[in-house]
Amino acid sequence: MMNKQLQSMSPQLSNADLAPEIDQQWSWYSIFAFWMSDVHSVGGYVFAASLFALGLAGWQVFVCLLAGIMIVYLFANLMGTPGQKAGVPFPVVCRLAFGVKGANIPAIIRGCIAVVWYGIQTYLASSSFIILALYFFPSLKTLQSESFVGLSYLGWMGFLFMWIAQALVFMFGMPMIRKVIDYSGPAIYIAMFALCGFMLYQTGWSAIHFNLSSKSLVGWNNVKEMIIAIALVAGYFAGPTLNFSDFARYCKNKKQMKVGNLLGLPLNFIVFSIFSVLIVSASIPMFGQMITDPIKTVQMLDSATITVLGALTFILATIGINIVANFVSPAFDFSNIAPQKISFKWGGFIAAIASLLMTPWNLFNNPDMIHYTVDLLAALIGPLYGIVLVDYYRIRKQKIHLSSLYNDTKNGQYWYNNGWNTRAIIALIIAGCASILSSFVFTELANFSLFISGAVAGVSYHWLMAKSTVSIEVVEAQTNL
Repeated sequence: MMNKQLQSMSPQLSNADLAPEIDQQWSWYSIFAFWMSDVHSVGGYVFAASLFALGLAGWQVFVCLLAGIMIVYLFANLMGTPGQKAGVPFPVVCRLAFGVKGANIPAIIRGCIAVVWYGIQTYLASSSFIILALYFFPSLKTLQSESFVGLSYLGWMGFLFMWIAQALVFMFGMPMIRKVIDYSGPAIYIAMFALCGFMLYQTGWSAIHFNLSSKSLVGWNNVKEMIIAIALVAGYFAGPTLNFSDFARYCKNKKQMKVGNLLGLPLNFIVFSIFSVLIVSASIPMFGQMITDPIKTVQMLDSATITVLGALTFILATIGINIVANFVSPAFDFSNIAPQKISFKWGGFIAAIASLLMTPWNLFNNPDMIHYTVDLLAALIGPLYGIVLVDYYRIRKQKIHLSSLYNDTKNGQYWYNNGWNTRAIIALIIAGCASILSSFVFTELANFSLFISGAVAGVSYHWLMAKSTVSIEVVEAQTNL
């Protein structure tokens, strides 16, 4: 049935990478490993430890981590379901709501966010390479005295090493990416266990405590900061959760996807957070100060073996998270713009080249610039959640007309107005404005802009689509998935 429907796919909307995945072979472990790769990163380590700076007690932090990650788990299941059901990536899922051409809008938004973070993550990971380089070749320190375009020669060496290493993995396509995902996450656990064990052996359990904040909260302030912490956890994973269909499309069935999400999010995230907090807590008696940067922690340890293994681990961790969160997404997103000219691999290379040209080290070293760049792009993530979820679950009742996703004629269910659903675009603009206002004007609401804009987009879109009851009924009557 599926093959018959897809015989008439428009070449303007399809290629081998965007077409439905028929051979869905991923089990729960691949999804579990996907989340391990996404969670086990330098950023995830710093983020988990940083929640203590809000002034929360240890038990409060773990309650917030669990509550926040359960929200992520819920939305990962919701966003992954249409992709798994139809075997299609995120930009193709967006065709349901935005139209077969209008889907390029959410695709470009998500792709640009991934490019920015891909460059920043690669730059941060180059620090691990520099640690290794200086350890084995101390004379390279002279390369740090001169710079080009804001980055030292040694910095360039580290950045290009990471950049090329990730590109080599991507050259071999999804089979190689799956292998990296399957092995990088567990490798980080081994390294974290070794680092944690070494530091606890040096300091002893008596030196460990879970109240890492220098301030304490009482009354309503406790509740307020806990709510903020929960929102921060959910927001931290907003990017990879949005395009989770890019990976869920390979799952054997929905049950495998949900089991992988359950193990990879609540269970995995809490265990990783415990390791992170233990290591940060041990850094206080060991170094006389709290260190939340794991790369700096490894660098300060008086152990050659731990230093080398730690640096190699962080390199592997960054390759894993960057490919998962910031490479696969723009590969599909940019391929969706011109399927016959841009394949999945070329889409990824476009993202990699763009990440190099934007000189991420200059962006990262300018707090105001990175704040406005990232926050402005992120302001549009919430609206995309609202529109996609309301369209699939409320308006279409989880029905997908598969062949129409690749039909660029008036007979297609998702043709709308010359391929564009103006109602979705209007809802995106309305919610985007609400998100920008909450992020940059009413700054006390900034931590909740993801939820505010998502709700505004969902309500706006549902109201606008309610005026199109005839077309909605036709869609429901002719769907086949």
